[in-house]
Amino acid sequence: MANKVVVITGASSGIGKALAEKYAAEGHNLVLAARRIDRLEALKNKLGGVEVLPVKTDVSDEEDCKQLINAAIDRFGRIDILINNAGISMRAVLEDVEIEVLRKVMDVNYWGTVYCTKYALAHILKQKGSVVGVISTGGYIGLPGRTGYSSSKFAVRGFLDTLRVENLRSGLHVLVVAPGFTASEIRETALVADGSHQGKTPRNENKMMSAERCASIMYRAIKNRRRKMIVSFWDGKVIVLVAKLWAWLVDQILYVVFKNEPDSPLK
Repeated sequence: MANKVVVITGASSGIGKALAEKYAAEGHNLVLAARRIDRLEALKNKLGGVEVLPVKTDVSDEEDCKQLINAAIDRFGRIDILINNAGISMRAVLEDVEIEVLRKVMDVNYWGTVYCTKYALAHILKQKGSVVGVISTGGYIGLPGRTGYSSSKFAVRGFLDTLRVENLRSGLHVLVVAPGFTASEIRETALVADGSHQGKTPRNENKMMSAERCASIMYRAIKNRRRKMIVSFWDGKVIVLVAKLWAWLVDQILYVVFKNEPDSPLK
C-alpha cells in the first residue's frame, strides 16, 4: 500500500473526508473531488506529508469526471485506487416526489460512479488497482420513502459486481462497501419531494457510527482486497441477512421504523 495514488469523490465531508484523512495518515497521495472546492482546499492544508490535489468536480457531469481523472494522471502519472464515495439522498414517497429529484439522485449516485470508473479504468488496470463503490444497506433492501436513493445504490452494486466479473482475469480489485447509518451531512442535504434540501436530519447522529470509524474499516477492506463489505452490524449485516430469510418481516420492520421518523413522508 506504500505511496499509492488515491482518488476520492465526495471528499469535502463525511466518509469521503475521513477517508482522505486516513489515507494521508498512512502516507498515500490524494486526488480529492467535490463541488465545494473551498472545503477541499481547507482539507488539503490540514493534511501534511503527502501530495494532495483538490479538483472541483460535480460527478453528475460527465466532463467534470473526465477532467478529474485527467488531472490525476497529469499530476501523478497513475491511479491506484478510485473510491466512488460522492452521493446524495432523498426523502419522499414516489406518489409525491418530482421526477427530477429521482433523476438527480441517480445522476450523482449511479452515473457519477459510472463516469469516474469509465475514465479511470484503463489507468487502474495498469496498476492492478482497486475500484471502490460506496452504497448502503439501501443497496440491498428497499428503504421506504427513499425510492430514488435505494434504486441508485442497487444500480451501483449491479454495475460494480458486473465490472468485477468482466475483469476477473485482469487483476482488477472491485469492492462494494455498504455502511449502515453513519454520521454525516447526507441526511441534512437530502432532497425532499420538491427538490429542496431537507435541512435537518430526522435521526440522532450521535448514536450512529462515526465517519472516521467507517473510513478505518473501509481502508482495511481495500488493503485486503475484499469483494464486498456490509460495515455495520444491526442496521447492516443482520437486516440484510434477515431480509434473505424473511423478506416480509423486514418490510414490516422498515415501514414502522421509517414511519416513526420525525416528519416522515410515509402516511
